[in-house]
Amino acid sequence: MRIHVNGKQRDVAAATLADLLRELDYCDRVVATALNQHFVRRQDRGSVNLKEGDAVEIVVPRQGG
Repeated sequence: MRIHVNGKQRDVAAATLADLLRELDYCDRVVATALNQHFVRRQDRGSVNLKEGDAVEIVVPRQGG
């Protein structure tokens, strides 16, 4: 299916947001996620289904100043 991840169009096989993080190798990282501009908690990612055209944002926290 074709979705947008961090503003870039991608073809993915993932069915859920948790699957997408595994597919994109984010599974071992601390990240914040949003689906169609709505924050998704870590514990809810496995039950959030993706559909064609969705927009996903994955944010990796950084340190520094």
